[in-house]
Amino acid sequence: MVYISSWQEYQEAAEALYEKSPNTTRYCVKWRQSADGAGKLVLKITDDTTCLKFKTHSSVFLNRFDALNLSLMQKMQNRRPTQASTAP
Repeated sequence: MVYISSWQEYQEAAEALYEKSPNTTRYCVKWRQSADGAGKLVLKITDDTTCLKFKTHSSVFLNRFDALNLSLMQKMQNRRPTQASTAP
């Protein structure tokens, strides 16, 4: 288990891993609060043969993390993103 340092690389690898084996892939999110007030976000996705991990102390990644969660949840529910319909 090696931590991936680039967010873009982690996101692409995580989505590819899920698409490769959706029935066995697990996704785990951990938030660890430290004594100095800063926290650490740790993301892990695995299919029992490949394990991808990402960690950050920066709050900049929260929007990216939210987008990744939305993307994975849509894939897990077999849904496509809906677009707002406009009334005539």
